[in-house]
Amino acid sequence: MSRSYRLTPIQRGFNAWVKLWVRLGLPPAKYQLMTVRGRRSGRSHTIPVSLVVHDGDLWLVCPYGEREWVKNLRQVGQVRLQRGLSARELNAHEEHNPHVSAAVLWTYYRGEPITRKFFRAGVDSSLAEFAAEATLHPVFRLSGPG
Repeated sequence: MSRSYRLTPIQRGFNAWVKLWVRLGLPPAKYQLMTVRGRRSGRSHTIPVSLVVHDGDLWLVCPYGEREWVKNLRQVGQVRLQRGLSARELNAHEEHNPHVSAAVLWTYYRGEPITRKFFRAGVDSSLAEFAAEATLHPVFRLSGPG
């Protein structure tokens, strides 16, 4: 059984450290700061994320399930990614095909051991097992503006 995510004081501190690390542009490059506008407040919210490159496309995975940033991104459809002094605006399209999501989740899972406890599938799980939990971990394909 997977765990639920709770933002603890320790996690807040870790996120602050990761934000600083990414703002300085330190490796690895898969870590970026994602800024999305709030659907109700209109205020910008920034969190560190780990991007996935799969089949030549750039993907954003929410390993913790339905979070507020996911709801915001669904409504707004655009995200700002920043790393060091570089920033870019991208469109975000949620993937609803569980077979496509499964492959992205599989790639993400193998690259991010720290979030594995939030998945039911394991290291030796099949793509079918990742597809079975695709609705628990929203996946967004990122593309250029326009």
